[in-house]
Amino acid sequence: MDIRSLRYFLMVADQGGFTAAAEQLHIAQPAVSMAIRKLEQTLDLPLFNRHERRVTLTDEGEVLARHARLILQAVADAEREVRELHALERGEVRIGIPSMLGSYYFPPILMAFRHRYPGVRLEVIEAGTRKIQTMIHRGDIDMGVIVTDTPPTDLETHRFLQDQMMAILPADHALAKADTISYDAFFAEELVLFKEGYFHREVIDRISEEVGVTPNIGFETNLIPLIKQIVAHDYGITTLLKMVVADDPALVAVPFTVPVWLDLSLAWRKGHRLSRANQTFVDLVLEQAPASHSR
Repeated sequence: MDIRSLRYFLMVADQGGFTAAAEQLHIAQPAVSMAIRKLEQTLDLPLFNRHERRVTLTDEGEVLARHARLILQAVADAEREVRELHALERGEVRIGIPSMLGSYYFPPILMAFRHRYPGVRLEVIEAGTRKIQTMIHRGDIDMGVIVTDTPPTDLETHRFLQDQMMAILPADHALAKADTISYDAFFAEELVLFKEGYFHREVIDRISEEVGVTPNIGFETNLIPLIKQIVAHDYGITTLLKMVVADDPALVAVPFTVPVWLDLSLAWRKGHRLSRANQTFVDLVLEQAPASHSR
């Protein structure tokens, strides 16, 4: 059993097929099939159920997959740490950030880090908070930004921002000059929302369930500029962090009568030692964090 075989094995498991795995690995499909066959012969166990269109893991394959992910992540961690010198002349930071924060909060931090440590490679992945947690567990990224109103027990989390979700309305909307907006008034409007899996959407789903209403969703998109245009042209309203519309005179941010506060944190696998590059990035994010607001 070698590292390459385990990597091929996990790619087949994740892609659900040998051909798709070969495409992702940029190698010929027979090479993948041969590696898996040798792995099964070495273990004297079937690792996949071969169906006509898709392969799935056997019970033995599920066990191996769990250990293989840990092994490959440990190897990747060791390689990164060995490559990094005492000074941050080299290294890599792989971070998942939801689009709202990636577009309006993190750019100055990312540029400041790049300016201080030009030899460190930054890889920023845009995704919803649920997918980010999955990617952290799988080792696809080193850390990510998640909502931690209820901190996950299997992740190390450090809060860097507490901010309020606001109702976003066109400037000429009847409620634009209101001090606050009730949930009933908000849900009476046609809504423009992110797709499921993003904290923006989870906030709305949670509140609608609490008040017992079904949101009237007119548009679903993760494109923030499109959301802002739709709201500005009075085709619906939405909810975003105030920073997203701070410089847009066509839009107004109104707090909810019952405030909706979010705790946003950097997260990584619990018990995982961050590389020097990653720890330095975490330190910079926490250093730049604004003072917490009181709820």
